[in-house]
Amino acid sequence: MDSLVPIARHVQAIPRSGIRDFFEVVQTMRDVISLGIGEPDFVTPWHIREAAIYSLERGRTGYTSNLGLPKLREAIAEYVGRHFQVIYAPLTEVLVTVGVSEGIDLALRALLNPGDEVLYHEPCYVSYAPSIALVHGVPVPVRTTREDGFALKTAAIAAKITPRSRVLMLNFPTNPTGATMPRAELEAIAGLCREHNLAVLTDDIYSELTYDGLEHVSIAALPGMRERTVFLHGFSKAFAMTGFRIGYACAPVDLIEAMMKIHQYGILCAPVTSQEAALEAIRHGEPDVEQMRREYELRRNFISREFAEQGLPCPRPSGSFYVFPDIRSTGLSSREFALRLLQEKRVAVVPGDAFGPGGEGHIRCSYATALPQIKEALRRIGEFVGEQRGRIANAA
Repeated sequence: MDSLVPIARHVQAIPRSGIRDFFEVVQTMRDVISLGIGEPDFVTPWHIREAAIYSLERGRTGYTSNLGLPKLREAIAEYVGRHFQVIYAPLTEVLVTVGVSEGIDLALRALLNPGDEVLYHEPCYVSYAPSIALVHGVPVPVRTTREDGFALKTAAIAAKITPRSRVLMLNFPTNPTGATMPRAELEAIAGLCREHNLAVLTDDIYSELTYDGLEHVSIAALPGMRERTVFLHGFSKAFAMTGFRIGYACAPVDLIEAMMKIHQYGILCAPVTSQEAALEAIRHGEPDVEQMRREYELRRNFISREFAEQGLPCPRPSGSFYVFPDIRSTGLSSREFALRLLQEKRVAVVPGDAFGPGGEGHIRCSYATALPQIKEALRRIGEFVGEQRGRIANAA
């Protein structure tokens, strides 16, 4: 029965997640190999789980500071300083959040007035445009292309800047394309942000997962950027801790204070058990991260090579655990390709248009799946592509 209470217009206008809608269909089917959900297939390392268990056994079940456990904030500040070369004061410039998703929401709510514009690269993670709209901002996508390796270009940003531009959102390495940013281009973007007084939200959640010896560079570390940047990171991807829902934001004290006030009244604090687990992860989990990263790199090499051999152009990603092959040669839209592949071959991938109109003509495949399953999925995809091309040839 429909409610008699009207729903807010800005909420009504927001679409459901294209990823989750697609996987509602997947869950009704058996024997499906999924290359869809962006979640590590590794179980959270035992010593991290043990820390969570031990915290419960000790009765650590109460609230923490709104900002998070002081010892966790200290460890985060040390980790960020060592890995990203940005120094934050742990007691005033670090906020522990319920995943990076909450950090994004808090930052946008703290920075935006109604009608302010937020620039972000597309294809992008599905929550960015809705998160902006939910705080009455105006989403302004900046298109990236396969020809440029889905890297963001300074000129493309400059073309979209208006007097109402307030924030630039970045996510490199990127979901869904695995793209990374060269330092030189990032420096040019930083200059543009300084020139136009743009605040920056940088979602660096995949930063540990880079390949081919690539060194990740965060825009927060570039000259003049720490003062205008909210650095967002967390434990879900690299540490395989998705269900713990734990992330953090680092920023100048006035920004963290503003974000903390929203967090204080909406969430209060992140779960203490997850914070205790995160402390163990950040102190002792880096060998686990490296072991998982090496396995992802092997899978990336295989899956990107296989797609290329099937005639589906697929830039080899430099980061994250996704590939974004171009399927336009099959004559199918992204959604048609994904639905038919699921129905005919029992392989689940995500239609590229779930990540914005710029993703049409592509599919996202996660290689956070065991290699034997990836090999079987690629065999089935090869069959499907061959059969579809046969249909095109017969119809010609």
